[in-house]
Amino acid sequence: MEFRERDYGAEESAYSLPRVPAKNHPLFARSLPYQVDVTDNGKDDFCDPLRGLGANMAMHIGDVEDVQSTYNRKLSNEAALQLSEKEWASFKRSLMQKFSATKTVSISSMSDVIVKSGKAHDKSSTSMHLEELDDPQKIAEEDVKVITCQEYVSRLHELKDEICHAWQADDRVTSLKLSIKVARLLMDTSVLQFYPTLFVLVTDVMDMLGDLVWERIKRRAKYADDGTIICSLPENFKAIDVCPDAKETCNNWFCKIGSISELLPRIYSELAILHCWRFLHDQPCESLQRLVMMMRGLADPLASVYCHLYLVRCAQKLLPCDRGYLITCINDISIILMRIISGKETISRYSSGNKKLLISLIEPTIEWSVKCMFTYQWEIGNLFAELGLGGNLSESSQNPPCISIVLHHIIKELPAEIVSSDALEIVQLIESSKDFSFDQHLNYTLLGFKLCERRPQMDSVDAVLVKVFQAVSQYDSLDEYLKVVDAYLDIVLQYQMENYLTIILDGISKRASDKVVAESELGSLQSIFIKLLTHFNDLEDAFALNHFVEILDVMYGTSRNTVNMHILNKATRNGYIRDPTTIQLLFEISQALHDGIDFSSIKDDDNQQSARLISHFIQMVDYGTEMDRHLTFLVECRGAFGSINELKGTLVHSSNSLAIKAMKGTNKHVSFVKSCIAFSEVTIPSISAGIRQMNLYLETAEVALLGGLVSHTDGLIESAISSLQSLDITRGSQINVDVDGIISSIRKLCSLLIMVPGNPTEGIFYIPKSLLSLVTSDPGVTPRLRARTLCAIISLSATFSQNTLPYHVKNTEVMGNDILFFGDPSYNQELSSISSISVQNLVEGIQEEVYKAARGTMALEACNCIISSFKANPEISLICSRLMEIAKSCLNANDKYLRSTLNILDKHLACSRDACVVVV
Repeated sequence: MEFRERDYGAEESAYSLPRVPAKNHPLFARSLPYQVDVTDNGKDDFCDPLRGLGANMAMHIGDVEDVQSTYNRKLSNEAALQLSEKEWASFKRSLMQKFSATKTVSISSMSDVIVKSGKAHDKSSTSMHLEELDDPQKIAEEDVKVITCQEYVSRLHELKDEICHAWQADDRVTSLKLSIKVARLLMDTSVLQFYPTLFVLVTDVMDMLGDLVWERIKRRAKYADDGTIICSLPENFKAIDVCPDAKETCNNWFCKIGSISELLPRIYSELAILHCWRFLHDQPCESLQRLVMMMRGLADPLASVYCHLYLVRCAQKLLPCDRGYLITCINDISIILMRIISGKETISRYSSGNKKLLISLIEPTIEWSVKCMFTYQWEIGNLFAELGLGGNLSESSQNPPCISIVLHHIIKELPAEIVSSDALEIVQLIESSKDFSFDQHLNYTLLGFKLCERRPQMDSVDAVLVKVFQAVSQYDSLDEYLKVVDAYLDIVLQYQMENYLTIILDGISKRASDKVVAESELGSLQSIFIKLLTHFNDLEDAFALNHFVEILDVMYGTSRNTVNMHILNKATRNGYIRDPTTIQLLFEISQALHDGIDFSSIKDDDNQQSARLISHFIQMVDYGTEMDRHLTFLVECRGAFGSINELKGTLVHSSNSLAIKAMKGTNKHVSFVKSCIAFSEVTIPSISAGIRQMNLYLETAEVALLGGLVSHTDGLIESAISSLQSLDITRGSQINVDVDGIISSIRKLCSLLIMVPGNPTEGIFYIPKSLLSLVTSDPGVTPRLRARTLCAIISLSATFSQNTLPYHVKNTEVMGNDILFFGDPSYNQELSSISSISVQNLVEGIQEEVYKAARGTMALEACNCIISSFKANPEISLICSRLMEIAKSCLNANDKYLRSTLNILDKHLACSRDACVVVV
C-alpha cells in the first residue's frame, strides 16, 4: 500500500467557501425596515422586536393601553359585584390551615345537636388540671364533655346530609330547624383555635340552605304547581318580574327566620338567604345596614367579627350597593379590637395570654373585609375620614382610633400611586398606632415596600424617611431594624441618599456587633447585601462602604453562601480582576463559600453553582506582569479548594494560559514555563475522571511543545496514554463510558503527534504503536471505539508520509518529522507497517459489531479513510469493495452516506484501472 501525496494548500483553496465582506451587520437597525416591509406585506399590525419604535408603533402601543384600561375598568366593576367562588374557597382553605384545630373540642349546652350523635367523653384528671391552670372559670362548669375534632367535623357533615335529604323529602321545616341548630354552634367560642374551622363548616351548611331556598323561590317564579311555565325569569330580573306566589313564598321564609328567638342563628339564617331579597325589592342592599346594627347585640367578640365576615361574603352575591355597610363593619370590628386592646373587654376568659390569640383569630375577618372594601373606587381623604382613622387609645372619641392591625391591611390594599402621593399622611397614621394588635415596625416595612412599587416625589421621600428613621433609631432589636431599613433601601439607592445609606450601615453594625445573628435576621441581611451589590456597578465601590465587610462577616449558613455567590458573580462579570486587595478579599469569600459546600451532594444545583463561581473567579484573576505571584495564587487555590474536582481542571487551564502568556511576554521564560508545567503535572493526577486527565495532559503537552520542551512533551503524552489505559472501555463495563469523548481525545492526540518530533531512542513511532497496541490487544474494546481509533492512526500515518506536514510548532527550535527524517527509508517502512496492521485490524473489527446500522456506518467511515489515505491500486480496491459489501448489506440502498461513498469509490476504482493500463 502506497500513501497518497497531498497538497494541503491547494486543497484548502479548492474546498474553502468563498467569503465576501459584509458592508453592514445583518441586524443593523438601518437595514431592518427594508427587510420587515417585505415580510409584513404592508400590514400595520406587524411587530418586529428588532425594529425601533416608530410613529405607527407608538400609536399601536397607545391603542393597546386604551384597551387595557377599558378591560381593567370592566374587571373592577365585576370584582365590585362579586368576588369569585374560587377566591372564597381559597380563603376558607387558608383559614383552616392557619388555625389547625386541637385534637379535642369541648361540648357546651348549646352543642346538643352534636352530642346526640357524636361520642362525648369525660375529661381525664390530667387534662382537667391543665385546663384549670389555663382557664379556672371554664373548668368550674359542671358536666363538661369533650369530643374529638374529627368526630365533630363528621357530625357536621352528617347534619348537612340530613338537611339536604329532608329538603328533598319536602320536609322543609326540619331542614330549617336543623340549619338553625347548626348556626347555633357558632355561639360556642369556648375553644378559640377551633372557631375558624367551625365557621367554615357551618357557613357551608348555611350556604347550602340559601341555595336551596333560592332555587325553590325561583322555581315558584317560573312554574305553576302543575309544572306549567309562568314566565322565563331573566338573569338580571327585577322585583316586578316575580309573580305574587313566589313573592309570598319568599316573604314567608323571611318571616320564619325573623321569628328565631336567638340573635346569632337568626342573623346567620337571614344572611344565608340574603340574596333572596331580590325577589321582593330592587334595592336589597338596604337590609345590610339593619343586619350590621343587629350584630352589635352580639356580646362575644369572636362570634361578632366572624358574623361580620359572613355578612361581607353574602353581600357580594347582591347587586352593586352602597359601600356604607363595609365602613360600618370595619369600624365595628375596630371598636371590638379597641376594647380588647384597652382591657375593657368584660368577658373574663380572655386573659392577657389569650388576647394575642384572639386578635390573630380576628385578623382574617379584617383582611377579607378590607379587600372587599377596595373593590370600590376611593379618594384617600374620604376613605380615612369615613373609617375615622386617627386619635389614640387613651382618647375617648366617637370614631374608633387607628388600630394597628386594621391600618396594616388598609395600607396593604391601597394602590401604590395613592401610597406614593399620601405617604406622609400614612406615616403619621403609623406613628399614632402603637397598640399590640400588630407590630408597628411591620407597618413601616409595608409602607416602604409599597413606596418602592411607584417612584415617589423627592420632597415627599425625604420627609417620609426623616420620620421613619427617627422611629427605627429607637429600635434595639436587630430583626425589627433590618426589616424596616431593607424596605426603604431601594428608595435610598435610587435617589442616591448616601447619608441614609451611612445611617443604615452604622445602625446594622451597632446592633449586630458582639452578638450572634439569629436565623430570622439573616434573610433581611441577605436582601440588603444583594440590593447593594445590584446597585453598584463596580464591586470596589460596594467594598468601600462603611462596615460592608464587617457586617458580611457576621453572616453564616445559606444566606452567607447566597451573598458570597452574588459577590463572585458580580466580580467576574466585569472583566479581569487585577486589584490585589480585591483578589485577596474575593479569595477569602471563595473560601467561605467552599466551606459551605456539601460535598456529599455536590451534584446539587446550589453546590454546582458555587463551584462554577469559584472556578470563574480563578479564571478572571490577572496579576499582570507579576506572573510568579499569579502562579503562587494558583498554588494557594489548589490547597484551599482541592475538594472541588472540577476546579482542578480550571487550575490547570490557568497555569497553561500563564505559561503561554510568559512565552509571549519575555525571552527569559523557560524556567517559568517549566514551573507552570510542573504545577500542571502535579495537579492533573488528583482529578478523578480519566478522560479529563487525558485531555489536560494533552493540553499541557501542547504548551510544553510550544515552549520547546520536547522531553516534557513526550512525558506528558505518555501520561495521557496511561490515563487512556486506565479507563474501563470494555464492552462489558457496567459504567457509562463516553465513547465519543474518548474518540475525540484520541483524535486530538493524533493531531498533536503531527507536531511532535519522533524519538529515535524509544522509536520514532512508539506513541502511535502504543495506541495501536491498546485497541488491538484488548478483546473487550468496543468495535466502534477500535474502528475509529484505527482510522485515526491510518490518517496520522498518511500525514506523516507527506514531504511537507500540514502544520508545525511555532517555535524554530522544534523541528518537524518531515525535516528530521526526510528520505529515511526506515521511516517510510515503519509507517507502511503500522498502516498495514491498522487496515487489517480495521476490516476484521468492523465485522464484530453486533448492530447492523452501526456496522454499516463504520464500514463507510473506514472506506472513506482508506480512500483518502492511500493511492488507488488493486489491493486497496479489493479492501474497499469488501467494506462496501458490508455497508450495502446493513444500510438502505437510498442512504445518502452510502450513495456518496459509492460515487467516491467509483472514481477511485477508475483511477486504479487507468494505473493498471499504464503499467501494461
